[in-house]
Amino acid sequence: MNKTLRIALREFLATVKTAGFLIGMLVTPAMLAVALLVFPRLMTKPAPRVVGQVAIVDPTGAVADGLRAYLAPEAMAARRGEIAREIDRRMPSPFRAGAPLAKDIAHTAALDAILGQVPKLEVVALPADADLEREKEPLRQDEGQGGGRLMLLVIDANAITPTSGSKEYGSYDLFARGKLDDRIEEEVASGLREAIVTARVRAAGLDRQRIEAVTRVARRASVTVTKEGDRQTNKVFNMLLPGGFMVLLLMSVMIGGQNLLTTTVEEKSNRVVEILLSAVSPMQLMTGKILGHLAVGLVVLLLYGGMGIAALVSFSLMGLLDATLIVYLVIFFLIAYFVVAAFMAAVGAAVNEMREAQTLMMPVMLLLMIPWFLWMPISRDPNGALAVTLSFLPPANSFAMLLRLTSATPPPAWQAWLSIAIGLASVYAALWAAAKVFRIGLLLYGKPPNLATLVRWIRMA
Repeated sequence: MNKTLRIALREFLATVKTAGFLIGMLVTPAMLAVALLVFPRLMTKPAPRVVGQVAIVDPTGAVADGLRAYLAPEAMAARRGEIAREIDRRMPSPFRAGAPLAKDIAHTAALDAILGQVPKLEVVALPADADLEREKEPLRQDEGQGGGRLMLLVIDANAITPTSGSKEYGSYDLFARGKLDDRIEEEVASGLREAIVTARVRAAGLDRQRIEAVTRVARRASVTVTKEGDRQTNKVFNMLLPGGFMVLLLMSVMIGGQNLLTTTVEEKSNRVVEILLSAVSPMQLMTGKILGHLAVGLVVLLLYGGMGIAALVSFSLMGLLDATLIVYLVIFFLIAYFVVAAFMAAVGAAVNEMREAQTLMMPVMLLLMIPWFLWMPISRDPNGALAVTLSFLPPANSFAMLLRLTSATPPPAWQAWLSIAIGLASVYAALWAAAKVFRIGLLLYGKPPNLATLVRWIRMA
């Protein structure tokens, strides 16, 4: 036992002390830190205010005034305030803390960063018989958005009232200056739509407010009903949680297993394993390697899992996470790791170089990736036939069951524990088979074995 633990400690230290591992583990946190610190500064950098003229040829005489009112700076500022209030209304309650004034300032700054500062646009009505080619000349003279004519709008004569004998309405043409901010074009297009619809409703003798009241159906926040009580449904959280757990489990298992395979192949190809076997038995060597890289996988799991929990705590969302899921994550990590590690140890002992291991690794890797490919179907129907079947089929059962447990409708507890029992049985079978292959293949060199040869080694006494 002492020799096994020494091997495990040596494998762990030899892996975590390498520059590649340290850089790999720190790159993602460093990138996240840069994203959190730098990107907000870039996004909040104020864009230059757009000032210019929007010319409109309106033969109907009913659109220009509505567009002018829509594009007035105070009207645009009021709409942004309404967007800010709607964002606040839809935001989860933990994010709503803070004084109303501070929230309004923060929302306004965020919207200004996204939409740019409120532009100052002068709407100029041109005669209905204006020469369009001549009116487009100012658009060609200067590119940009720093003054002068920015757009030319041409409204169809039948945009408000269809021509006689027809039920089809006309539309409009929009000519914009080169390199104009597309946000300004979207703002003007929205204003045109609003002005044209208002004019059409008025021409038809209808009440637009009444029409909007009849056709508007307010959507209230859905409520998730559980045994613990009712709570507001968080759709984004429900979608991201299974994916986050899946990535965390797969990453920690594969990093530990891949390092195990690499070190085993390197020691065999360098004949270091022959020296090791003079001091320890093959079983002690394999067990020490598996335990050592188990610690490596746990480091990855704790590092990135801790980052996720810290993010939830910082946003006051920890209450949305069931603590039992963390327990299940650790259990299924151990099951998945030992199955993958057993396979990696067996393959590493059987081949002479990494290139030869690819063929033998492919079948199991495909099995492990099945839940990843089926992440959305399993999360959307966690109690369907596909999800239930996969949660009881090793080696994919750990990943599939964890997806089901983190879904909006988790399975019964007995199914989770049945999957754990099947997983433990698969761990025993995988380690038993890997021990046979490891003992035979560790000192064999030459042509790498195929799957049929590995099966024959496993069947040998």
